[in-house]
Amino acid sequence: MYKFLDVLGDLLFPARCPVCDNVVPGWDEGICSECLKSIRYVELPRCLKCGKHIEEEAKEFCTDCDERKHYYKQGRALFYYKDIAKAIYRYKYKGRKAYARVFGREMVYFLGDYINSLRAEAIIPVPLYKRKVRRRGYNQATLLAKILGETLNIPVYENLVIRNRNTKPLKLLNPEERLNNLKKAFILMENGVKLKRVIIVDDIYTTGSTIDTIAKLLLERGIEEVYFVALAIGEST
Repeated sequence: MYKFLDVLGDLLFPARCPVCDNVVPGWDEGICSECLKSIRYVELPRCLKCGKHIEEEAKEFCTDCDERKHYYKQGRALFYYKDIAKAIYRYKYKGRKAYARVFGREMVYFLGDYINSLRAEAIIPVPLYKRKVRRRGYNQATLLAKILGETLNIPVYENLVIRNRNTKPLKLLNPEERLNNLKKAFILMENGVKLKRVIIVDDIYTTGSTIDTIAKLLLERGIEEVYFVALAIGEST
């Protein structure tokens, strides 16, 4: 019965390439061959902190990480944000929940070895404000986190950190305004959880303000190391 329903669902709602949103030929789910030619995976050399690509091999850190302190220990991302900005917009705001399967699978394939090397005890998705979750129907970071957790056998703590107030869209703010905007936006719910090493999952990394705010909260509660992985990241300046 479940297999029949899956097949029926595929017929009624065929898989789409998350980059161009066109129906994918056949039964495969993934990024279509044409879009694979137009998107870039973040390549070496990378910033040793945030994972952004840097042009100079002799440099260890990108300009952003040279100029500001981060509370997280290290992170990686899969795509350059500008290459899949439209796809992420549809994923977050146009109900393309199904994109998570492709994006999550790509993250496992390209970032799985890195994630396993961290030996994290938990994956924590960046939370959305509850009103946004109700309106959207899902949290895009949680969907990615669950795929990573299930595939790599790492527990996902989706309710460990919650967002207790709505915040302005970060894309409209400069780095200082982003930090002020996020002050007291998150709270830790389960004080009894004993973890030493965790990974935060988000869809986009730009300046790192959101990751840093959550990382600082986790470090203050006794977690020793905080890492992150993201679907997409901005380019180094």
